Amino acid sequence: MATDMLFEEIAPGTVVVPLSGKLMLGQGGGQIVGMVEDLLRQGKRIFIFDLSGVAAIDSTGIGHFIASFNKIMGAGGDMRMAGATGHVLESFKVSLLDTVFPFFPSVEAARAA
Repeated sequence: MATDMLFEEIAPGTVVVPLSGKLMLGQGGGQIVGMVEDLLRQGKRIFIFDLSGVAAIDSTGIGHFIASFNKIMGAGGDMRMAGATGHVLESFKVSLLDTVFPFFPSVEAARAA
């Protein structure tokens, strides 16, 4: 089940989802969208994805965030990206998604936004 993924509720309705490893085709990243759907049904509206532990991402991984963003925004929520660096951050910049998703240097900065 999608909610098997780890998340932490840091304030009422606000969750941090720490991700790690590779978010690529065949790597299980599809669970992200299912987890977002489950958490939206539970009334969560602010999602902070902690990407500091993500080593690699491809277009499939980015696609999971686009799908999640559409669901979150459709529910009147907010999606924030935290801790992305190097190749991971560049992947979002190349696709211009850094102008769509707000990026923050840390979870703390995203939480304060």
